[in-house]
Amino acid sequence: MIHSLFIINSSGDVFLEKHWRSVISRSVCDYYLEAQRANPNDIAPVIATPHHYLISVQRGGVSFVAVCMEEIPPLFVIEFLHRVVDTFQDYFSDCTESIIKENYVVIYELLDEMLDNGFPLATESNILKELIKPPNILRTIANTVTGKTNVSGVLPTGQLSNIPWRRTGVKYTNNEAYFDVIEEVDAIIDKSGATVFAEIQGYIDCCIKLSGMPDLTLSFMNPRLFDDVSFHPCVRFKRWEAERVLSFIPPDGNFRLISYHISSQSVVAIPIYVRHNLSIKTGEQGRLDLTVGPKQTLGRTVEGVKIEVLMPKCILNCVLTANQGKYNFDPVSKILHWDIGRIDVTKLPNIRGSVSIASGSNTAEINPSINVHFTINQLAVSGLKVNRLDMYGEKYKPFKGVKYITKAGRFQIRM
Repeated sequence: MIHSLFIINSSGDVFLEKHWRSVISRSVCDYYLEAQRANPNDIAPVIATPHHYLISVQRGGVSFVAVCMEEIPPLFVIEFLHRVVDTFQDYFSDCTESIIKENYVVIYELLDEMLDNGFPLATESNILKELIKPPNILRTIANTVTGKTNVSGVLPTGQLSNIPWRRTGVKYTNNEAYFDVIEEVDAIIDKSGATVFAEIQGYIDCCIKLSGMPDLTLSFMNPRLFDDVSFHPCVRFKRWEAERVLSFIPPDGNFRLISYHISSQSVVAIPIYVRHNLSIKTGEQGRLDLTVGPKQTLGRTVEGVKIEVLMPKCILNCVLTANQGKYNFDPVSKILHWDIGRIDVTKLPNIRGSVSIASGSNTAEINPSINVHFTINQLAVSGLKVNRLDMYGEKYKPFKGVKYITKAGRFQIRM
């Protein structure tokens, strides 16, 4: 069970704390702040202290630290913390320090409803929105004048039903169901261009605006691609195990239907390549040449391309010429940033020029790595395709749409 929650900003200051079972001093956060100072990019999600366990997540430059007094399944707490952040984003459109400070009252009301005596109670967005009305200017003014709060005096209709994620009496003039199939490619490519490691982390995000109580069935052309899947509670798992179709009564609005993992390298097509050459001419001078191009994209355009070259410490400066986009080199962090944008296959992006090397450096150990970011619209790189969406229980015909997006996850090329 969770005793307390501390929300910490990027400066290390606790700007919100909430206690459920007992008041715990905020000095317990010093253990978390020590771990953050030691390694800000890789903080252990669970920190054991002499009397407490600190379990944390970082989202939007803000750290959410839950304090437990006894051993507890860490994933249970981590999932709850992510649900808290998702709820804040649903209510306030973002979850930053300034937005949390502007909505202290609503946030304390939400935390009171989401956790009861340290145990999760109401975490579904639809139930919470019936309990606590999302803030708007008119409601804020009315509450200030009348002295009322956003908390409803009536128990939500879905709270006691067997489908708590969907409220009753939903009505829309336009009935729509949109599905975004998003895949992130994690890969490591060696010097010769061979794939050392490749896998896909994918998820299907939905925006459902349907009247009544629709029962949806989503089927795929090739459902056997999935290695590992995680579902929203609305999905009927037995139906998936038996027929490999997603059968569900959807929540109202935006939600993540399924997350999946594909680890078979034979399925993962690498959609981009980087031709690279770093040659050391003299002891203090070298040449860098990079060319980026599309590969296995089925004719789709590669957009939002950004290259980060992590240079070794002995590189002092870079004087380069790019035929597309802008670049900058940070001499402190030794990172070369090249913002390309869209790749034009008729004229591939190229950057070349000289690099200055500190005198006396061991040039044999110069082996930079390249981090690549990109987006490809209307392509699922695994080959996953939605076959059809059927609706039962309602007589109207909804408008249906599916969008595919491939993005770079942790995509690294070794030079």
